[in-house]
Amino acid sequence: MDPRAGTPAQAIDLIDTDAVIGAYYDRRPDLDDVAQQVVFGTSGHRGASLDGAFNEPHILAITAAIVEYRRAQGTDGPLFIGRDTHALSLPAWQTALEVLAAAGVEVHIDARDSYTPTPAVSHAILLHNGAATSAGVRSQGPGLADGIVVTPSHNPPRDGGFKYNPPHGGPADSDATGWIAARANEILRSGVGQVRRVSLETALAADTTRRHDFMAAYVDDLPNVVDLEAIRTAGVRIGADPLGGASVEYWAAIAERHGLDLTVVNPRVDPRWEFMTLDWDGKIRMDCSSPSAMASLVRIMAGDGAGGSAPYDLATGNDADSDRHGIVTPDAGLMNPNHYLAVAIQYLNSGARPHWSPTAAIGKTLVSSALIDRVAGSLGRTLLEVPVGFKWFVPGLLDGSVGFGGEESAGASFLRTDGTVWTTDKDGLLLALLAAEIQATTGRSASQHHASLVEQFGESWYARVDAPATLAEKATLGRLTPEQVRSTSLAGEPITAKLTTAPGNGASIGGLKVTTENAWFAARPSGTENVYKIYAESFISAEHLALVQVEAKAVVSAALS
Repeated sequence: MDPRAGTPAQAIDLIDTDAVIGAYYDRRPDLDDVAQQVVFGTSGHRGASLDGAFNEPHILAITAAIVEYRRAQGTDGPLFIGRDTHALSLPAWQTALEVLAAAGVEVHIDARDSYTPTPAVSHAILLHNGAATSAGVRSQGPGLADGIVVTPSHNPPRDGGFKYNPPHGGPADSDATGWIAARANEILRSGVGQVRRVSLETALAADTTRRHDFMAAYVDDLPNVVDLEAIRTAGVRIGADPLGGASVEYWAAIAERHGLDLTVVNPRVDPRWEFMTLDWDGKIRMDCSSPSAMASLVRIMAGDGAGGSAPYDLATGNDADSDRHGIVTPDAGLMNPNHYLAVAIQYLNSGARPHWSPTAAIGKTLVSSALIDRVAGSLGRTLLEVPVGFKWFVPGLLDGSVGFGGEESAGASFLRTDGTVWTTDKDGLLLALLAAEIQATTGRSASQHHASLVEQFGESWYARVDAPATLAEKATLGRLTPEQVRSTSLAGEPITAKLTTAPGNGASIGGLKVTTENAWFAARPSGTENVYKIYAESFISAEHLALVQVEAKAVVSAALS
């Protein structure tokens, strides 16, 4: 933990936006350096222009590859494209539009020339492809839409990101991203001068470039997935902090359109994120699940530390592209994301959504809390435990066989009230509004509901530790096998399982999970940053969790040595 974690950013922490944008246009990647090639992680290609990892050649090549990919797949409908508030997002969005227009792709851009949250892009794709109709979402045939979101999510301000959503509306699977990345790198090596493009002015004026009101479509449809009438009637006071991200205008529109007592806590947009408090490692990062990054909002809910009362019944935060949520209550502060996921699952499957299929499964990533397992068991619901990555929930959300899919990193989505698909990408606004619905319909905060779950299932201690790792170390970690774990016990308990594939679908987890009766840890490389992650949980004590973490680190160190 950096000693300045949770304190306001200072001038030394801020990026030089001119330098970041200048490097995007001026720097050419060194393709002999793997770190400067196109690599798709769990949420697209990410990198920094100053490092030669996110520059105009990358975006030219990726977009050209997407044009080829969608053509090969027979996707000939509109492509919905959105962007967040990072400094590199607008330049990359412009570059992509120039290539798409030159290729004759019908592109739908934001009608307000503004920011578009990731869930709004997913929502737009699905509506075009048949969601909310009796026929449901089409998976084949002419006119299917897909999309691009230009965002590095919660990454630091210097970073850029670029991800592709196929016609199912969710993150592309590894087959698609693998093909796109390989083809993009081929184009980079042969020279991006071959990529056809037109000027930005020509692209914006092209007949194939259409204006789409992402915000109105999303905001107007919200009553079909969350009980806004109950929130309005109960007068729940909501403080929504966009953390300088793409949800900033959406929250104001939601408040006005649906008559909610909702205040946008901080409407500022600054690509340097001058107003942020520093994350655990001393970096500016818009991680709404981090107590350090959310310190300002937590202080507001604590009466600014002056003995005052909380100004809201509920406060929420979102990351830069609004696919993640942070829930702050007056009685508990910032909730652990796992705790809130368990509460949301318990609430939604205990009569709040009577039109969902009684066999609809509960989806969780295998690094999410085992509290979810216990809640699912008490509900009699099937638990679908999958590797890290929201893409694994897409098929089930599409056909209604999965009612709720959630990740430990504060990302989730769930079905409409009629049991049909809402979004197949994470929706931070939706999960924030659900916390308000829970408050409105039960009279208890989400954290109070979690306290009840603790009484029923026991208290757990959960933590994730990040540590620096080279690309080679990350690759080694991703190839760990059960045989490399020679221990038979973990923190004083017999090991009950050593997993390298997910129980829910048999897919590789790209790492290792070790379980005991009352604890577990999982180790996996980050798909977006040069770190590795150790997730651990104990149902015994905080001290036991610390012991689990120590022994987990020893296992990882032995594997990397």
